[in-house]
Amino acid sequence: MVKALLAKLREALVSVVPVLAIVLVLSFTPLAPLDAHERITFIVCAVCLVIGIGLFNLGADLAMSPIGRHVGEGLTKSKKMGFLACTCFLMGMLITIAEPDLSVLAGQISEVVNPTMLIMTVGVGVGLFLVLAVVRIVTKTDLTAMLLFFYMLLFAFSALMIASGGQSFLPLAFDSGGVTTGPITVPFIMALGLGIAQTLGGRNAGQNSFGLIALCSAGPILAVLILSLASGGGEIHFPLPEYGAYTDVSRFFWPLLGETAWDVAKSLLLMVAFFAVLQKMVLHLPLGRLIQIAFGIGFAFAGLVIFLMSVTIGFMPVGYKLGMTMGSQHPQMLLAFAFIIGMVVVLAEPAVHVLNQQVEEVTNGQVTRRQMMLALSLGVGVSIGLSIVRLIYGFSLLYYLIPGYLLSLGLSFFVPKIYTAIAFDSGGVASGPLTSSFILPMAIGACVAMRGADAIMDYAFGVVSMVAMTPLITIQSLGFRSVAARIMREKSAVRKILSADDAQIIYFD
Repeated sequence: MVKALLAKLREALVSVVPVLAIVLVLSFTPLAPLDAHERITFIVCAVCLVIGIGLFNLGADLAMSPIGRHVGEGLTKSKKMGFLACTCFLMGMLITIAEPDLSVLAGQISEVVNPTMLIMTVGVGVGLFLVLAVVRIVTKTDLTAMLLFFYMLLFAFSALMIASGGQSFLPLAFDSGGVTTGPITVPFIMALGLGIAQTLGGRNAGQNSFGLIALCSAGPILAVLILSLASGGGEIHFPLPEYGAYTDVSRFFWPLLGETAWDVAKSLLLMVAFFAVLQKMVLHLPLGRLIQIAFGIGFAFAGLVIFLMSVTIGFMPVGYKLGMTMGSQHPQMLLAFAFIIGMVVVLAEPAVHVLNQQVEEVTNGQVTRRQMMLALSLGVGVSIGLSIVRLIYGFSLLYYLIPGYLLSLGLSFFVPKIYTAIAFDSGGVASGPLTSSFILPMAIGACVAMRGADAIMDYAFGVVSMVAMTPLITIQSLGFRSVAARIMREKSAVRKILSADDAQIIYFD
């Protein structure tokens, strides 16, 4: 256990150090100066972030991933498909309702849509799409066809929403897809798919285990778009948060700790309660495995609380100030910074490491963790850079989303299916809590500096959806490269055979 924890802490240290180094270097320059208090707070929070990521990743290995895998295997072996579908729906809905980021999203549009209605609708959407994802695995339906249908449906609803005057909802709706698939739900859903696919077996079991996150990310987008149309559209205004409030640690530490711990506990307790019922009815796991899972849940709880506390106290205020300062004085440098920080910030997302490990295991090393991390880093860097370009020039988010998704869906017809499934899962995983707690405040600060607070909903929001989109292209490009390389090798082999010297051929009488 100690060796495993130390290994996770080393991985987390390597992930966080680049972000820490870049911000500290900038803090000593005129581009984005920070005072001594802000630097010290950021450094302490970065250290805590390393501890939080390490504990969370260990907990995911010991508890959340095994829970998802055992639930998937146990329910599939019972051959009660109706029970499997109902369980997936309820679990997807309840875990989504308890996701802390969703409550924040609901509060931002409370003037237009009832927060409880939004949370319930998004929860039902995720539950239904989780059932669709499980049915896809059971029936071995092509993921590309499903993704093509649902994204065309999303863009059709987007066109209707623009026609009704609700264009401000667009960035928020597409951001909700990345926000809802948080660090608690992602390891569980991924492992659930793996457990179901491996139990059913088949030639494409590894390929079929991916795709659940991809479909579950589409559910919230569709839910928010439908709510926008139902509410008659209209403009919405984002109440600018007091990003510096929680830096007064002596005053806000304990209330923030209690609030964060309760939010995390709600999500984990729902998962544990469901698992306890299924353990009694279906699974019947041995006591030793249950003790291991209990320890894992404890590690995951402590790690996620430390992680969220760290980003709230140290990373959100610094991200906002960096965006505000560079946006008002050095917008071109902000563009370069956004690309660089985007490449490294994804390294510190907890669920990314869980995804990369599962990808390497399922593909037997065909897609390595290093390849995945490189593709994700490039994709997220490009996405945040493009978001700053949109902020500078002021155009609709759809100018990116429609060509981007058409390109990614087009690539899906030319690459191995497993790359498509991994790519669309990666989009939901890459847009994790650090993206919404550091990158989004940075975009908000830049928007306030360049376009004013009234433009936040139109131009600052949408950065999470961009982070969720670009990995689809970069990871499928890995698959396209592998296909092209194989074709070139085959052509080279054929040319060598055809150009062989007949004198070298040995004939046997």
